[in-house]
Amino acid sequence: QVQLVESGGGLVQPGGSLRLSCAASGIIFSMYRMGWYRQAPGKQRELVATMFIGGSTNYADSVKGRFTITRDNAKNTVYLQMNSLKPEDTAVYYCKGTAGGNMYWGQGTQVTVSS
Repeated sequence: QVQLVESGGGLVQPGGSLRLSCAASGIIFSMYRMGWYRQAPGKQRELVATMFIGGSTNYADSVKGRFTITRDNAKNTVYLQMNSLKPEDTAVYYCKGTAGGNMYWGQGTQVTVSS
């Protein structure tokens, strides 16, 4: 059974930091492209960051320079370090693993940026 489990969300003040984790099981993690997405109330889910198998990354323009995606294949985990958080970063954050025709989503973790 494939599982992607996110953790690390919470309430943080503007300018603060959080690190999200997504632990995967049931897949050969190193063969999966891993991504972080977010969905704010009333908005469509959007791509935040992607890490490819070879280690290259890409980011949404809105988070470039503030967010960093990394992965630890030994721990089957992908991370999203979020710095200089803004109220507009408030959303449910999801991780997604993709390989060939397979795609798996986590259940999401809430991030709220508010004073």
